[in-house]
Amino acid sequence: MLTLDTKIDSAEKIDGELVLPFELREKSRLRAMLASGEDVAVFTVRGTVLRNGDLLKGDDGRIVKIIAAKETTYRVDCKTPRDLLRCAFHLGNRHTQAQVDGDSTTGFLRIRKDTVLKDMLEGLGASVTEEEAPFEPESGAYGGSHHHSGDHHHPLAPIPLRQKIHRPSDKES
Repeated sequence: MLTLDTKIDSAEKIDGELVLPFELREKSRLRAMLASGEDVAVFTVRGTVLRNGDLLKGDDGRIVKIIAAKETTYRVDCKTPRDLLRCAFHLGNRHTQAQVDGDSTTGFLRIRKDTVLKDMLEGLGASVTEEEAPFEPESGAYGGSHHHSGDHHHPLAPIPLRQKIHRPSDKES
């Protein structure tokens, strides 16, 4: 079985494709199947999130390209940038993974399908449409860079295992 364990920036030749939904691209250890049907094991550094277009080198030197699978998602569109920002705020307040996409005039959000969130967003005036699309959520404050078109460099920042959160009620020691 081919073992994919090294993330690389570029390659002259791609030997295979691994199509995965985001849920599996977040895992650092998994068994999967290439588009060709070959079984593979993925062993990446803990905390690595595989993005669409990333390249992994196998233990035999072959290069495999990661492809973001289409998943059931909701596309969130708003009439104004302010309304879209409000929706993003409320999703973030619920710790919901969200993809920010589009441009400054036609921006939209994409989230995993969740009927409770859909009702909330529609209550905020958003248009929420179910669609099958690759899901590429923002990586978060500690997760490194988000993947943008043409951007193939993904530095990873360390994710704090225990982060001290200061609360006003905490006593100075």
